[in-house]
Amino acid sequence: MRRLRRSPEVKAIVYKDRSWTYAEIFDRITKLGSALAATGITRSDRVAYLGPNHPALIETLFAAHLLGAIFVPLNSRLAAPEIEYMLADSGAKVLVYAPESQALAAGIKNFPGMRIALESSGTMDIDYEEFLGSGTLEKIDVRIGLDDPAMILFTSGTTGRPKGAILTHGNLHWNCFNVLLDLPLGNDEVTLIGAPLFHVAALNQMFLTTFMRGGTAVIMPSWNVDECFDLIEAHKVTWLFGVTRMYADLAQSPRWETADLSSLRSLMSGGAPIPESLIITYQDRGLVFVQAYGMTETSPGVTMLVPEKSTLKVGSAGTPCFFVDVRIVRSDMSEVDVDEPGEIIVNGPNVTVGYWNNQDATNSAFSDGNWLHTGDIARRDGEGYIYIIDRIKDMYISGGENVYPAEVEAVIFSHPAVAECAVIGVPDEKWGEVGAAFISPKEPDGVSADEIRSYLSARLAKYKVPVYIYFEASLPRTGAGKLQKADLRKSFKDRAARAQSTKGE
Repeated sequence: MRRLRRSPEVKAIVYKDRSWTYAEIFDRITKLGSALAATGITRSDRVAYLGPNHPALIETLFAAHLLGAIFVPLNSRLAAPEIEYMLADSGAKVLVYAPESQALAAGIKNFPGMRIALESSGTMDIDYEEFLGSGTLEKIDVRIGLDDPAMILFTSGTTGRPKGAILTHGNLHWNCFNVLLDLPLGNDEVTLIGAPLFHVAALNQMFLTTFMRGGTAVIMPSWNVDECFDLIEAHKVTWLFGVTRMYADLAQSPRWETADLSSLRSLMSGGAPIPESLIITYQDRGLVFVQAYGMTETSPGVTMLVPEKSTLKVGSAGTPCFFVDVRIVRSDMSEVDVDEPGEIIVNGPNVTVGYWNNQDATNSAFSDGNWLHTGDIARRDGEGYIYIIDRIKDMYISGGENVYPAEVEAVIFSHPAVAECAVIGVPDEKWGEVGAAFISPKEPDGVSADEIRSYLSARLAKYKVPVYIYFEASLPRTGAGKLQKADLRKSFKDRAARAQSTKGE
């Protein structure tokens, strides 16, 4: 509503060959909200969306919020039983789904709510455009407070059943304020969103901030390297977010050297530390690379490296965002010394109020006066800049020495033949644990295990060099692009079992 007052004629969303102004989007959101209200959707009801990036996700989000309902974006790369669990756990009454997720939606057998399909041909479900068209433009006047829940975002579930982090309207607002204070975004911003909008960074950090500022969001259905280059050039994109794999894809593309990237003002990364060698590749092209740190439970912004420090503090995730307090502590909650690793804990108005239907998880996540435990290890240098080291659960101990896989991964990634990599700790009779590296080379047979070991031995302490090195065509990832190390641990166990079986024979 407020953005409509300011810039109704400005282009709000671009998707494929279509675009919508803020006025046009507001009308569609109002109609959709009206149609949902006519079916009985009201304050605190949950409305879910399943599918790849699409303007309908945005419309569903805002239409739910007009009614005081809670939006539940679902990871379209999950299996039907996983989606079914999230729908049941959240108690969703409506599921809007895209045609790409039709088979997935059909596999959800125990959802009693209303199903709305973006393309309903061949199904008995309600057609999205017909349903939206049944609504009216009559003003919807539901009073929403900053403490009211706005979203339930499910975590990746790498340590068990996914948990639904509750984000309030206040959480979303304060997160946007933090971004706007740390980055020089203008109302002429053109933001390219190639990461999935069911992920907190794409939805809250990029899209909502762009909307609040009055810029234009160019939405890609899914990540595609050539399409990314095309859209940057065609729409003069100014702001881009990505994870390591996305930025590596661009830098390794044959188009990298000649692509017109002159419109880009800043590149933002998150999800996991970006290898310094990759950051420097972008800086060598004159691009401002801003590394940030956050998580679903913090809406997501916790720290950000402001652009003016991007070359002086390469590899740092910056300093705490303006309205966020950050401590780095030992296990006894005492503050660490300069450059000493410790766990990041966070407090601020952007931090979740807890997990949906899971008070035990909420209680265990907070301590010492509502400080959220992130489970991430970091250090702070003498000037207060924070460097993310790794997840606590990913660290392993080899011969009494702490090994942080992210450090080893960064060195492996700097090898010119490596496209992506991951390192895990695995059991070892002599050392307790040793490293196992899974590497995806740029070219099949483009590098050998001995070459990797030699490369690492010249750059890392001996105990950090992985004992096991495996080559894979690709590595398992979540829908948000994060490495699925649980899958790699299972893969290692399977390999070890096969090797033991063969040895026994």
